Amino acid sequence: MTTTVDKPVGLDDTMDGLGLAAGAANIIMQLSWPGVGYGVYESRVESGRLYDHPIKRTRTTLTYLAVAARGTDDEKRLFRRGVNKAHAQVRSTESSPVEYNAMDPELQLWVAACIYRGFEDVHRALYGPIPDHAIEYFYRNGATFGTTLQVRPEMWPKDRATFEQYWNDNLHKVKIDDRIREHLLSIARIEFLPEPVPTLFGPLNLFFTAGFLPPLFREQMRLKWTPRDQRRFDRVMRTLGAVNKRLPVPVRELPYRLLLADMRWRIRTGRPLV
Repeated sequence: MTTTVDKPVGLDDTMDGLGLAAGAANIIMQLSWPGVGYGVYESRVESGRLYDHPIKRTRTTLTYLAVAARGTDDEKRLFRRGVNKAHAQVRSTESSPVEYNAMDPELQLWVAACIYRGFEDVHRALYGPIPDHAIEYFYRNGATFGTTLQVRPEMWPKDRATFEQYWNDNLHKVKIDDRIREHLLSIARIEFLPEPVPTLFGPLNLFFTAGFLPPLFREQMRLKWTPRDQRRFDRVMRTLGAVNKRLPVPVRELPYRLLLADMRWRIRTGRPLV
């Protein structure tokens, strides 16, 4: 059974809004399993489709992260209910190239694993190696990214070493075909937002996306990445991390605090969460 562990004294566990720069990379990792990729791509839940409702879809996704990490048990229960209502409609059809069901806990475990792995990657890029005494704390609490939905606590690998084994054992399921690749590249270029945002910021977001992707996923996306690109990425991340560390915690956490405030307002006023 996965349990929450106490926070080590002096550990900085700020939920950095700066990590949102890796958002597209993490979406790519999640959707790299065909069952997840086609579930999102073919979703018949019109209200949750990114290109039809970019602001709403983005808000829902980021609120899920905020609730899973910092929400109360009641908030998680209410958010789970809303997500389940949408996920129950996401199932493959006879014309789907792969079989999928958004309520499948194995698919949700992969999504949760990608979110947690992405957290580690962002932390290392910004601040360097994670101290050994912090790994267990971060890892155990990372289970909430899955258990907030259908992942049973006992499904979350029991420790960080077991997680690494799970990760490596499941990389063979990563397969991004042309259709999903184009969809994901469009997301990485933020083409779901109105002009001139994609033109102005799309290339930069694609650079950050490629930088945050592990090599296997970058190869599946056919994104070129040179040693020079890596040096540039590392330099930018180290600079951003150094500046970010000096900001007050409320500023660093501002996006997630606003999302939690919005969610709590929606609960109070009876508005839908998803």
